[in-house]
Amino acid sequence: MSDFVSPVYNVKAVHHSKVFANDYNPNAVAPPEMALLETSIWEDGYTQPVVTYFDKENDRYVVVDGFHRYIVLKTSKRILEREKGMLPIVVIDKELGDRMASTIRHNRARGSHNIELMSNIVAELVEMGKGDRWICEHIGMSVDELLRLKQITGVAALFANRDFSASWEAEESFDESAEFEPEGGEDEDD
Repeated sequence: MSDFVSPVYNVKAVHHSKVFANDYNPNAVAPPEMALLETSIWEDGYTQPVVTYFDKENDRYVVVDGFHRYIVLKTSKRILEREKGMLPIVVIDKELGDRMASTIRHNRARGSHNIELMSNIVAELVEMGKGDRWICEHIGMSVDELLRLKQITGVAALFANRDFSASWEAEESFDESAEFEPEGGEDEDD
């Protein structure tokens, strides 16, 4: 049996002045959701600790997950006073790359994400050969959302791994001044 102990069994209170944001978190929360988070913490208290890494060199804790809970404490006078400036934290001891991966996993598991990152993920899935239906079903998005994210990544990603038929070829001499008439004759609007 392993000697591993989950960090949540060692929650401790640390003054917010010893806690600092990391410089790589891609997560963003809109103002309405931040207000809801503040209300949630006011009504229910801190129900989840902030995940941190202890930076021994600078004698401070660096946020891995829970940045917005940390910000609420720093910016909400009523919560700061009630909590006496203390923030519930847990500590993980991982190298920077592993901490970055932890931050992304926490964000994605919670369902919060950055549009640019999600666009990049969609582009990667398309490059892997995943179809629209697979993407929608496996990452829980609508067809419209998928189309918007594909458009953000650009035309190359949108059409990656697609077979196109050679059903037409450009004529050698093309008269740009000629009027275009769609198949089927006249416009239906006339």
